[in-house]
Order: sequence, then structure tokens, then C-alpha cells
Amino acid sequence: MHGFLATAPWEVVEVKADQEAAWVTSRLEVYRQPDWMAQFPFAHTIEMTYRLKDGTLEVAVKLNNLSAAPMPVAIGFHPYFQVNDAPRDDWTFSVGAKTHWIARQNIPTGETEPIEKMIPSPMGASLRGMKLDDVFGDLIRDTSGKATMWVQGKSEKVEVVFGPKYHAAVVWFPAGPRQDFICFEPMAGITDSMNLAQKGLYKDLQYITPGQSWQESFWIKPSGF
Repeated sequence: MHGFLATAPWEVVEVKADQEAAWVTSRLEVYRQPDWMAQFPFAHTIEMTYRLKDGTLEVAVKLNNLSAAPMPVAIGFHPYFQVNDAPRDDWTFSVGAKTHWIARQNIPTGETEPIEKMIPSPMGASLRGMKLDDVFGDLIRDTSGKATMWVQGKSEKVEVVFGPKYHAAVVWFPAGPRQDFICFEPMAGITDSMNLAQKGLYKDLQYITPGQSWQESFWIKPSGF
């Protein structure tokens, strides 16, 4: 469900700041790891840049395809978010998407339904009595192609803005005490997208041509703290 995970020897390649921002870039050379190549046989590197500017954190990723074949892109992130000025049952949240991917044991089947079947008020729902671990697609974009998810307490708010190449979002918050968080997970493709694409059940899998790169960002914007 979470793909290939490994303890990674990232190398920091740049740490800088100027009058507007501060940032750090690190690189992971996947092609140098035989065990990883056996799991995902495409020679590539991953570059990650975390940039803080005007109170907003940008998380930028660049995938470089060094192989001789088109490389599928199925990268995703699993950040946790929290507001502290209200109990979690009093938080509201918004999922900027139109469809819900129907799943079996958290793996999409290839079928979709309107998001309202899962979240009756997706643009401003209460977390009270709810739990989610679901995949959403057809993200609602602004004129720049970005999509926004958010969680809010009384005045504290965290917005998570997805760049245009993030085609899906996983939203997770479990039920129960001490589960005071919500996850908005930027995904280049839905869970199990490569297998579903091979079966003809998923049409939006992205590829990087040999020698080319894929780049995208998401942004975390807190306010009211």
C-alpha cells in the first residue's frame, strides 16, 4: 500500500539563504543501490528541496530518469498536520477533489464515485465522528493548476497546496483518542497506480522519458497561529 520504502543515504548538496528565503537540497542516487534497483528497475536520482519563504514551506522534488526506458512516476508524501486551538472533534477540513476512488483493503479497485458519497460537504466538513483513509482524484484546480486541502480549528489553519502534477490525494485520520492529526498526502498517482495502469484501470499514470526529469512541488501554509 505504501510502495517501496527504505532507509535512504541522502546527500546534502546545497544549503543556502538569501534576503527572501532559506533552503536545503539533498539527493538520493537510487541507481547506486543494487537492492533498490531489483525492486524498481529504473536508474534514477531524486532531488528534494525544502524552501521556507514568507512563512510558507515549499517541498520540491525532481526525478531524473537515467535509464533507457520510460520511467513511471508514482511518488507520494505522507505529512501529518495539526491545529492546537480546538479539540480535534471541532476541527473542520476541506478536500479539493471531485471523486473518491473505491477501495478494497485500502487498495483502489479502479472504480470511482462522487466525493459526496464519502464526504457530504467536502469543502468544509467536520472531523467529528469521522475517520478516513481514502484516495481522492479529479482535484479542483485554480487558474495556476494548483489544488488546496485545509484543516482549521478556531483560528489556526493549515493549507496544503498541490502542484499540477500531483493528480491525487490520500486523506487519513483515524478514529479514537490521541489521534489529533490529519494527513493530506500529495500523490503523483493513486495508490497501486502502476499495477492498475497495467490492468487498464488507471489512465493517468505519468512517465519520464529517458534522460529527462519530472519536477513538482507542494506547499504548506499555516495561518492564525
